[in-house]
Amino acid sequence: MLRILEPEIKDSDQARAYARTDFSASNQFFVDELLKDYSDALRNVIDIGCGPCDAMLRLANARPHIRITAIDGSAAMIRLALEAVRGAGHEGRISPLQGYIPGLPFDERSFDGILSKYLLHHLPDPMVLWSEARRLGKAGAVIYVMDLIRPATPARAQHIVETVTPDEHPILKEDFFNSLRAAFTIEEAKSQLREAGLPLEVAQISGLHMLIKGILR
Repeated sequence: MLRILEPEIKDSDQARAYARTDFSASNQFFVDELLKDYSDALRNVIDIGCGPCDAMLRLANARPHIRITAIDGSAAMIRLALEAVRGAGHEGRISPLQGYIPGLPFDERSFDGILSKYLLHHLPDPMVLWSEARRLGKAGAVIYVMDLIRPATPARAQHIVETVTPDEHPILKEDFFNSLRAAFTIEEAKSQLREAGLPLEVAQISGLHMLIKGILR
């Protein structure tokens, strides 16, 4: 099916429904795989599209030396992230900030890790993520991006929603369906990286997900 864009910024109702949903398995997988691949390289990282910050709280718990800047375009999400960070006692290590790409207010080559989970499919122009990753990453920085894969048909997307989230809030189920329609295919992601000049690996890691990773040279 053709890609159909979804709203880029979540409103308060969407943010609350998202925050109540259990993404613990995929968030922990993201953190475990990141640390398995690049644990020694990470000191000062930025998470672009942090949502309510659960994944970054898991990263902070796993590696006490890492400092994290957590960015989201949604004010409602950042409010939830700030609450979660304060509740975990990580105010000194995780800094949630509202911000947009392109044009985040950080100097070039500020970070040794550029992370993103479930943001790519929200972007009308995916190249803004790759250009910002190149701008913000130091030489040798880790780029680690996990996202959905677009199904072949709307019917397949609806089947995935009903299979994976049968009992979730209707707002979340609608968001999930819209996200699947807005996601990219593996080949589209590879094409984006070729255009950006980023020598990153793209791999399908489940029936739903791709992982894009590598080192910024």
